[in-house]
Amino acid sequence: GILSPAKKDKWNAGTIKRILTNEKYKGDALLQKSYTVDFLTKKKKANEGEIPQYYVENNHEAIIEPAVFDLVQNELEKRNPANNRHSGVHIFSGKIKCGACGSWYGSKVWHSNSKYRRTVWQCNHKFNGQQKCSTPHLDEDTIKELFVKATNKLLEDKDEIIANFESMKDILYDTGPLETKQAELQNEMEIVTELIQQCINENANVALDQGEYQRRYDGLVQRFDTTKEDLENVSGQIKEKVTRRQTMTAFLDELKKQDELLTDFDPLLWHSMIEHVTVNSADDMNFVFKNGTEINI
Repeated sequence: GILSPAKKDKWNAGTIKRILTNEKYKGDALLQKSYTVDFLTKKKKANEGEIPQYYVENNHEAIIEPAVFDLVQNELEKRNPANNRHSGVHIFSGKIKCGACGSWYGSKVWHSNSKYRRTVWQCNHKFNGQQKCSTPHLDEDTIKELFVKATNKLLEDKDEIIANFESMKDILYDTGPLETKQAELQNEMEIVTELIQQCINENANVALDQGEYQRRYDGLVQRFDTTKEDLENVSGQIKEKVTRRQTMTAFLDELKKQDELLTDFDPLLWHSMIEHVTVNSADDMNFVFKNGTEINI
């Protein structure tokens, strides 16, 4: 019932993606996404590396919990076609992997114009190239049935899994040292940014040797770029740990709710508990759960 920014009933997919990837929702801000090219005409241009950008964490109150925002970014990355991931148009999309070639299974409709119409899942690259994959196709009922079996096996060790996570979570997902390093690098970037600005201002107001100025300026820019790369690396490690902890917490929350063995397929459990399934043969399938547990069916 909420209109799009263009005041239309139907939202554009690009608009939704911009919302999902906008760091302002998690309380952060990326400064200098654009810059003024001509101060007389006020013409602006998207910043494509021409000038430094600054990422400010906790810039304002978050609308979306940061951990949830990071989980969304992780999911978007998984669904990136460049990573050989299938879009999330179906509950099994990007979840079933071919053990022969590593490609993802996709849905195929057989006998589409007859009473024998059925939907099966098979390797997307099964018939690509000279040698086709030997992995079998699966129907949805089979996938659901095997998931129930694998999950029930997991539930047998439920208490041990939960206890292990509780005892190890503070060690496995500790971001303290990384956050200290992150703060040091952010401080270094602020210092270098100020030095670059001073260098530019001095050159604008004092007659300097341009060769010496350029060497000084290039050195500061190199220092800035190196610090920025280190900061991005450390921030990525923090994000990865926070996301893994959040994923594990969500997984265990669902696990704790299961007081009895499953009798029917539950789509919510499938989404929240399964990382992927690797199909090796009709009687050899490996279910990988989000806590890293692997169960072979």
